[in-house]
Amino acid sequence: MKNIISIFTIFFLLLSCGGDKNVSIDTLVDNGDLNELRSRKTTITAQLKELNEQVKTIDSVIAVLDADSRLPLVSTIEVSSQNFRHFLELQGDVATKQNVLIYPEMAGTLQRVYVTEGDKVTKGQLLGVIDDGGMASQLAQLKTQAALAETTYERQKRLWEQKIGSEIQFLQAKTNYEATMSSVEQAERQLSKSSLRAPFTGIIDDVIKDQGTVVSPGPGSEVFRIVNLSNMYITVDVPESYLGSITNGSMAKVYFPVLGDSLTTAVRQTGNFINPNNRSFSVEIPVPNEKGSIKPNLSARVTINDYSNPNAILVPQSVISENAEGEQYVYIVENPSEDMKGTAKKRIVTTGKTQERFVEILSGLSSGELIIQEGARSVKDNQDVQIIK
Repeated sequence: MKNIISIFTIFFLLLSCGGDKNVSIDTLVDNGDLNELRSRKTTITAQLKELNEQVKTIDSVIAVLDADSRLPLVSTIEVSSQNFRHFLELQGDVATKQNVLIYPEMAGTLQRVYVTEGDKVTKGQLLGVIDDGGMASQLAQLKTQAALAETTYERQKRLWEQKIGSEIQFLQAKTNYEATMSSVEQAERQLSKSSLRAPFTGIIDDVIKDQGTVVSPGPGSEVFRIVNLSNMYITVDVPESYLGSITNGSMAKVYFPVLGDSLTTAVRQTGNFINPNNRSFSVEIPVPNEKGSIKPNLSARVTINDYSNPNAILVPQSVISENAEGEQYVYIVENPSEDMKGTAKKRIVTTGKTQERFVEILSGLSSGELIIQEGARSVKDNQDVQIIK
């Protein structure tokens, strides 16, 4: 630098003094001496050419001596081990095993409806009553007959135990009592069909038939729909290649696009059958529904944890390249100095699973090494580089 300053100082002195140290350029201009001006110009031009050659020589020497100005600039990230979880993404719909239609078991007029849509009911609660057509009166008569038959049977039994009366009388009383009781039980079962009760605790989702409607057993005659929203689940089909990696207890995340809500749960049950049509097995995932906002047939996006590594090495996908032989590689910086200089080295790596924008490195890298991130495409193996922050 001092040499450059000295050269330009001499140059400006020459411009001021020219060839004659006693006569300045301003004086020559004022005198209007054309010949002297031309002579002075020729002298200065020659001197300027010589100075330009010297500047070029100095620049070339500086370029050789200052090699850092030619070093590629790169940014790096330090390799470190971390917990890695890979998730398989699937699509499914919410279902519940307690979502049933309640049908009448006998024909008649729907005499009373005790619930409305949205009502919470408990198991066994009376929902509606069908006109029994006088069956209750018949049952009452049968119970009266059964009471008389029981009294007769008990009396004949006591007499027979005392060896009074004939055996045939005792047997007839016993048979009559048992037959009457059987008729009562049959009538009670038949009469119970006139009562529509909740098969489980849940919510009345729909009252399909109005009070006063004539109903009968069979398709198309459903009266109520009852659902239980507290025991929801999702069933998804998983490719058979994941049979060994997805088991009962595997962590699962469920996202409901319509609700904009998500939850974390775990696989409850894995199927024991491979579907030959799509080579998959079913997985059942429970869905807690404390708020009651999740409904049957709601679409859901399910991600199941099929692989975990607590000490995985992850790198961005963007730093990985592939050579002509199909090998994947990255560039690392070896022997980084205090002034952030080092040597780029190509490192062949073996990759594992990918999650979002990161790739798991199975071999080829160790914790603490510096991977070239920005500038990796412009460096070469064994090339010196300058690390920037």
